[in-house]
Amino acid sequence: MSNEPLYQLLATTDFAWRREPIQPPRLTNIQWRADSCDPGSILFFRRFDDGRSDREILERYLARSAFSVLVVNRMLDCFDRLPGKAIYVTRQHDWAETVSRFCDLAYPLDTTSIDFIGVTGTNGKTTTVKYLESILSAHGRRVLSIGTLGVFLDGARLTETGFTSPPQIELRRLLHDHRERYDLVAMEASSHALDQERIHGIPFQNAGWTNFTQDHLDYHHDEAAYFDAKARILDLIQPDGRLYCSSAAVVERLQERGAPRVAVELLHPDPLPPEALAAKPFLALEYNGQNYALACALADDVLGDGEAENPHWRHLQAVDGRFECQVIGNRTIVIDFAHTPDALDTILRAIRAGFPQARVLTLFGCGGDRDHGKRPLMGAAVARYSDQMIVTSDNPRTEDPATIVADILTGMPEEGHEVILDRAAAIAHLFDWLDARPAEEPWVALIAGKGHERYIDRDGHKVYFSDQDEVARNLRRLNWS
Repeated sequence: MSNEPLYQLLATTDFAWRREPIQPPRLTNIQWRADSCDPGSILFFRRFDDGRSDREILERYLARSAFSVLVVNRMLDCFDRLPGKAIYVTRQHDWAETVSRFCDLAYPLDTTSIDFIGVTGTNGKTTTVKYLESILSAHGRRVLSIGTLGVFLDGARLTETGFTSPPQIELRRLLHDHRERYDLVAMEASSHALDQERIHGIPFQNAGWTNFTQDHLDYHHDEAAYFDAKARILDLIQPDGRLYCSSAAVVERLQERGAPRVAVELLHPDPLPPEALAAKPFLALEYNGQNYALACALADDVLGDGEAENPHWRHLQAVDGRFECQVIGNRTIVIDFAHTPDALDTILRAIRAGFPQARVLTLFGCGGDRDHGKRPLMGAAVARYSDQMIVTSDNPRTEDPATIVADILTGMPEEGHEVILDRAAAIAHLFDWLDARPAEEPWVALIAGKGHERYIDRDGHKVYFSDQDEVARNLRRLNWS
């Protein structure tokens, strides 16, 4: 990329404040990470109200970065400590659109020839997107999917971004780099991404909304702001598009806000036949049935009438860490990412309904350095539905795991649970406990909290750990097959 277009765009953009360079720099790229910059970089740095001072921001991100031009969303009191850098400050509500114009120059995207589909909701985004990807890929569509599990092309992993929804520049870079390889993009739209306008400029043909429950209040502060962030997905749907929704409560709440700018359709899933539940046991859960119905509605709009000859469920695969299950005789071992009170309540209630003859053993923990108030709520949710419980460590981060467990136990009865802080030892104990039960006794064992994650976050370090590996190790140890 030549110097002139980027510098010309800087010169002609209506910024609120600017400090022009003494000598126009040779600009070759745009970045959103300070540590990725070189002397040809424009760094787009968005300042959030996260409790850190401008001095901390300067010292952590800006002082040692090699960028030539800084674009920020508000005035910082450290500009005088960045001598020789050109600095531009956007107007209050112009950030996303300004970044989008530079993305159009650096990473052009032909949105007229590509279909975009977004999925939001507190839980179920990943599963719905992966179901949609499986259905459309089976019908010959070249699908790029973007979400918590990473970036996939036709089901094969390309990369991980570390985000449910990548930052705006990173998203455009991904879409541009693989532009010749896909026809359709299916992506998760997190509340953080919607609130921060990371998906600005991406025209959704249609979108889905799975559900809505309390979460992420450490960021959004209250439930109303969280819902408002989710509702911004409506602004990304094209005028002739539609929002499909699995939750009557969400539809009602959207209508109470006034007539939505696009059509909103509440789905009513049909019961699945026994052969579907036998072949795909994860569909026995009510909410997975809802995720499946949402994926089908979004897929059918793409495929049109008559293209899908077989039931869509035949094309589904279990999603990594989302009710990922193995059935060994009367034992069903489940790995799931459920890590909030609502997610645990939902999955355990669904297990009770989907496996009515089985008893339930649940292994779980809570993350450190996060909302302490949800710990006893998680303990109470597990206790409501489980016959036996093992409380262990999850991602303690900088907290003492024993302190986290003590908080969990305040929401649980005194009996019916064991505490084993080492997660590997806890999983081994789960298998030993099941092995000691009569073989004819049906059990579902839920290992909750980590799902697709392959690490334990402890004392500032992420150490490799996999629930899947531990399950495989114990299956071999006990000769279960």
